[in-house]
Amino acid sequence: MIVRLLAFVSISGLIALGIALGLILTQPPTPLKDGSNTLNFESLFNQSWVLYPPSDIVEEAGTYTASNATDLPLKTFRDPGRPDQPILLMVHGSGWHGGQFDHLGRALADLAEVRIVTLRGHGATPERRGDVDYLGQLEDDLAAAVADAGERKVILLGHSSGGGLVVRMAGGRHGGLIDRAILLAPFLQYDAPTTRPDSGGWARPLTRRIIGLSMLNSVGIHALDHLTAIQFAMPRAALDGPQGHMATTAYSWRLNQSHAPRRDWRGDVAKLPPFLLIAGAKDEAMDAQAYEPAMAPANPDGTYIILPGLGHLDIVDAPETRAAIRAFLQ
Repeated sequence: MIVRLLAFVSISGLIALGIALGLILTQPPTPLKDGSNTLNFESLFNQSWVLYPPSDIVEEAGTYTASNATDLPLKTFRDPGRPDQPILLMVHGSGWHGGQFDHLGRALADLAEVRIVTLRGHGATPERRGDVDYLGQLEDDLAAAVADAGERKVILLGHSSGGGLVVRMAGGRHGGLIDRAILLAPFLQYDAPTTRPDSGGWARPLTRRIIGLSMLNSVGIHALDHLTAIQFAMPRAALDGPQGHMATTAYSWRLNQSHAPRRDWRGDVAKLPPFLLIAGAKDEAMDAQAYEPAMAPANPDGTYIILPGLGHLDIVDAPETRAAIRAFLQ
C-alpha cells in the first residue's frame, strides 16, 4: 500500500512538473509593437529644471554597496550644513532608471537628503539587464541604501512599480526602516482594482510562463527563475533617444516578483507607515479613483490626492505633485 502511494505521488509530481515546463516553454518572449500609444514618455524627455529654495545643495553621482557586495548607482542631493535632515529615498518605475527623479529630487533637497537609486538590473551598465540574483533582492538593496540612517527619519518615495516596491518593502523584513512613504500611482498587483488591464497596454505578462514558474517555485525549484516573464511596450522614441541605452524592456520572473507587492497586496498595504498617495485623473495605467476604496480598509493612515489632467508619467514632475510632497515632508 505504501509503495503504491509513493508511486502515485511520484507520478503526480512528474505530471505537475511536465505541465509547468510545458507552460513555460510554450510562451517565449516575442517582439512587441511600438508602445507610443500606452504611456506618454514626453515628460521624461523634456524635463525643465526647477528653481529650488536657496541653500548650499550639493549634487553627487556615485554608487553604494548593495546586497551581494554589488555597487549600484546612487545620486544624492544634500545640504552639507544639515546632516540631521531626513533621508528621502526615491525608487523609479518599471523599465526606466533613477534619472526620472532628477527634477523632483532637486526641488525637494532643501527639506531632505534626497537619494535616488537605479535599481539592480536597470540603467546604463547593469550586470544582467532585467534580472536579479534572487527573489526579494531589491528590498535588500533599498535597505542597504539607507543603512547609515542612524537616528534620522527615512521616507521612501516610489513611482508606479517603484511605489509597488515601497509597499512590498513595508510588508517585509525591512519594513521597520520606513518612517513614512510617498506613493506616486503605485502598482499593487495585476488584478488589483487600481490596475487597468495590462497596465493600459504598457505591460505584456507571459501568463503561462508566470503560472509555470510559480508552480516550480511552490515546490522549491528556482533553476528557471531567470527566464523572462514580462515585457514592456517601450515607445520607439524612448529606445531611439539619447537615453535609449538606459531602457529595460523585459524582466525575469524573479525581478518582476521582486518589484511589486506580494500576492496578498492588502497585507503589505496594511504594514505601510503614514503615507501620501498621488495619482493623475488621466492615468493610462492605473485607475486613480480606485486607490482609496481599495487601500483605506487595510490601512487608515493614508492621504490620497488625485490631480486632474495628469497621466501616469507626467505626474512625477507636476508642480501640484511637488507642492503636495513638500507639505507632507514639512
